[in-house]
Amino acid sequence: MPQLQRQVFLGSIVVLLLIVGLLPLLSMLFKSMIIDGHFSLEAYRGLLASRHQWVLMRHSLALSSWVTLLTLLVGVPLGVILGKTDLPLRRTFAVLFVTPLLIPSYIVAVSWFDLLGSEGLLADLLGNPVAQMTNSFLFSLSGCVAVLFTIFLPIPMLLTMIFLRTIDPSLEEAGRLVSGWFGVLKGISIPLILPAVLLAAMLVFLLSFGEFSVPAYLRYDVFPVESFTQFSAFYHFQAATAAAVPLVAVTLLLLLAEALFLQEKTYPLRPSATIGRSMTIALGPYRKGVFVLITLLGFVIVILPIVVLLIESAGMDAYREALDRAGGSLLHSLYYAALGATLLTFVGFFVGYLIHHRTVRYWRMIDSVTIFLFALPGTVIGIGLISLWNTPWTNFVYATPMIIILGYLAKYTALTSRITAAQLAQISPSMEEAAQVAGAGWFRRMVLIVIPLSWRALLAGWIVGYLFSLRDTEITMLVYPPGYETLPVRIYTLMANGSPQLIAALCIIMISATLLPAALLWMLYHTMTTKEIK
Repeated sequence: MPQLQRQVFLGSIVVLLLIVGLLPLLSMLFKSMIIDGHFSLEAYRGLLASRHQWVLMRHSLALSSWVTLLTLLVGVPLGVILGKTDLPLRRTFAVLFVTPLLIPSYIVAVSWFDLLGSEGLLADLLGNPVAQMTNSFLFSLSGCVAVLFTIFLPIPMLLTMIFLRTIDPSLEEAGRLVSGWFGVLKGISIPLILPAVLLAAMLVFLLSFGEFSVPAYLRYDVFPVESFTQFSAFYHFQAATAAAVPLVAVTLLLLLAEALFLQEKTYPLRPSATIGRSMTIALGPYRKGVFVLITLLGFVIVILPIVVLLIESAGMDAYREALDRAGGSLLHSLYYAALGATLLTFVGFFVGYLIHHRTVRYWRMIDSVTIFLFALPGTVIGIGLISLWNTPWTNFVYATPMIIILGYLAKYTALTSRITAAQLAQISPSMEEAAQVAGAGWFRRMVLIVIPLSWRALLAGWIVGYLFSLRDTEITMLVYPPGYETLPVRIYTLMANGSPQLIAALCIIMISATLLPAALLWMLYHTMTTKEIK
């Protein structure tokens, strides 16, 4: 009976995930092939025949390739420096570089426009000719690459730092007997974390390939922009779906490659048993120079854009107008993010439990589905949700904020489930087994043993779910009912007719609404963890 309870409950979680995530995509695909009540592939024939579609493909691949290359070239060495050396303030630098990933992507683009645009701060300081050059740079492939580089740099940096902690120090100690640290990193450490580097490359490529808001703001045509425009501006459902197909295809291909070559190497993410004596690289005479270099990089790509927004928004009038015009949207964002994070933590916990314990034969498929949905562009998920729920019988979902929450659940469950799986890997199964031998049922074991032991994963999952729900733009912009817009959507829609001061003030409010709660929650997490260790 306990076994049946577990199977039924976890099976219902899987069914919920499939309904929320996969069913909208299948509905979108089916409806795209039905025109005037008849089966037709006309939209897809147009996709193959149109020269514009091939231009979009070239643009999308070029953007993703350059962003991936640059983030790896900088992110991996940065992860090594922050994860292995004796550099001062390493944790502070790590938090600093993660900041652009936590806020809506287009805000970073707005800040660089306020600096490099035709009417930006450089125009005032250096004159119009210089501003025209920087403006041309920004509104091009190079500008998109630069902005997305700052946003996705934390991915290879963090994965490098995390996977370096899984290396057995004895291997590096043996290498140090015959070589310096450069040789050890080149011959031992980096090859051992190569799966993590390749995983980071895949994630950055997929996320930049599906990025909508930055290319749309900087007027660089890529597939997500085309799909969104066809749907929202021209109400051409078939064309929008056809433009989304290359996004789905590329996502599937890369995830298939990950499943074939990387999954067994990257999935069991668990720290080394000897982590307490992990070797540290002493920078010696290079310490001061590396510190200055890292500080300069952090200032240019993180601090400077925020300072530019603060300068542009100077004056309380801009903030009063911002709160007057978007105060309701801010409350919507905070409420939806909290609700979305709670549901993501709940569903993600049990999905992670299912994956870790392999309680069903199709556990790997469930894991792949969550990663597929996370890697899929938000515009595709949004169109799918509208396709499925926009009916008279499901108006209780489509016409309410519930559809926004469903979008969060489809997109971000992979994050909370992977956090749970990583935490469960560090908990001895003997405790749950002992309770089972004593006669405790599955639900009782979960409530009294597994969940209390997994509090770190629950809190960390809630924080991550909150942050990603709060910053979401693409899904929310497509599906939100009238009167229920979030702050990222409100800012984006006000860009067309709002003053630069108003937009800058709204961006600062959005950054504050993201980082301040995140900092408080992280301090709570760190305090509770420290007390547990003591």
